Amino acid sequence: MRIGIVGTGTMARVLGAQWARGGHDVLVGGRDTDRAAALAERIGGRSGTPRDAAEHGRDAVLLAVPYGAAVAVTSGLADAVRGRTLVDCTNPVAPGFVLETRGGPSAAERIAAAAPGASVVKAFNLCHESVWSRTPPVFDGRPLAVPLCGDDAPALEAVRHLVRDLGCVPLDGGGLDRAGLLEATAALLIGLWVGEGADAQAIAPPLAYAGVDLA
Repeated sequence: MRIGIVGTGTMARVLGAQWARGGHDVLVGGRDTDRAAALAERIGGRSGTPRDAAEHGRDAVLLAVPYGAAVAVTSGLADAVRGRTLVDCTNPVAPGFVLETRGGPSAAERIAAAAPGASVVKAFNLCHESVWSRTPPVFDGRPLAVPLCGDDAPALEAVRHLVRDLGCVPLDGGGLDRAGLLEATAALLIGLWVGEGADAQAIAPPLAYAGVDLA
């Protein structure tokens, strides 16, 4: 797959490295082209500007910039990501572990509004970069599950492919109108992990004890 990555931070590095290692054609684009070139050399991909990455990502474009810049960056690339699968891994979490978007559209919906021709999929926002650098992210024999929210079937299938290539299991989280739930979950988990030092995974029982009728 041809994957463009807009951004040069930790999420760009860890996800880009995994996909490049898996044989995908990855191009990293950043405003600082020297930094993008250094990252691309490190992960085994190519480099350029954010527009180069958007144009390269025929199969998927990962938006890996801080949420505060995400809408503006997306708006500036709206023509380049038209018809593309745009993967949003941002978290609009402010100090105090609260949502910056509370009371309004989710980050993913705002990004989609900034590039109405793109098919936005929310994914990869629940885990620290150290998790994504594991090969594969398997814990006690159980592969990590990655929920996805989006409205376009081909875009969702492309992202499922990328999830499986990490050794993870994709989960259907519903349409893009449910992306805010993923973002709120991230805020809750980060607050528990960082603020309380808690084992947040322990808040949910195994499926057999969740009161769900599986018959």
